[in-house]
Amino acid sequence: MPVAPASRLNDRPSTGAEARRLRVLHLEDSVPDHELAVLHLLRGGLRADVLRVDTEAGYREALSQQTWDVVLSDFNLPGFNGLRAQQILKDSGQDLPFILVSGEIGEDTAVAAMRNGASDYLLKNNLARLVPAVEHAIAAHR
Repeated sequence: MPVAPASRLNDRPSTGAEARRLRVLHLEDSVPDHELAVLHLLRGGLRADVLRVDTEAGYREALSQQTWDVVLSDFNLPGFNGLRAQQILKDSGQDLPFILVSGEIGEDTAVAAMRNGASDYLLKNNLARLVPAVEHAIAAHR
């Protein structure tokens, strides 16, 4: 399945280090949830190119074709889940921040994700934390 075109966020001109756009890979099968996350990133002032993928094959393809600054992942995806997505990222040899963003995630799942190397996890009903979580995760990986 082809990957969706990247959404460009916050195209205002900028200079220096902040001119570089973040490359965000978003694993999300819900277009409205993706659009809401993109809106929160934009309103939070992030300059970003966001690519939405919704299948394991699309995720693997995106990881192999481009370098990313952060991965945002829903937990429940068609044919796989956020924990599997973390493992695929590890197996790719890339060391990227991985943030789990889910509508419903139990404590056991959140703990498993953090133990598996997730930088953070957020509930979809609390996306106000998205920009700080992305900024913190990227800074911690530098």
